[in-house]
Amino acid sequence: MAETDIELPQLYLVTPPEFELSRFPEQLAHVLDSHDTACLRLSLATSDEDRIMRAADACREVAHARDVPIVIAEHALMVERLGLDGVHLGDGARRVRKTRDDLGADAIVGAFCTASRHDGMTAGEVGADYVSFGPAGASGLGDGTRAEADLFDWWSKMIEVPVVAEGALDEDTIRTLTPFTDFFAIGEEIWRTDDPSSALARLMAAMEG
Repeated sequence: MAETDIELPQLYLVTPPEFELSRFPEQLAHVLDSHDTACLRLSLATSDEDRIMRAADACREVAHARDVPIVIAEHALMVERLGLDGVHLGDGARRVRKTRDDLGADAIVGAFCTASRHDGMTAGEVGADYVSFGPAGASGLGDGTRAEADLFDWWSKMIEVPVVAEGALDEDTIRTLTPFTDFFAIGEEIWRTDDPSSALARLMAAMEG
């Protein structure tokens, strides 16, 4: 069978929700050096402003040294002061228009829209650079809602705004969604392992078939 030149999805790396500043930047650098990465998302569980700022400074330094843009989850007001490249909003389309107005045309503004086609379309219409759907894999968290393959299939055919698959990703899910998504957002799937770079390599290899 002849090979087809399909463009594989890109990696969108997500930090763990908690990490040690003494160790994580080195670990992050190793992963970024080992894998081509389109974007890094700082996604912390804490609301402690000082901890967020110190983590952002450390991760920005690592990412920007490798020409990888970095966005922060939720905290749009911190983007400019911390020298970040944009924000990832977790509540669908609700804040996209205002955030775009506040941050300007050059900032990255992304929107997580669970499995809502309507939310995704609205987010794209009001200025989101990308729309993220998930969880794409089977997860025991939340209410059981899952972003199914047919959503990504439809989006890839009908909508020009780039789409991100995230949440509970495994090799089978990645293999299934590779033809339909522009990015895979991968985070806790690798950080909870002993060797994140190797775990990421296994997941990314699933895109090849």
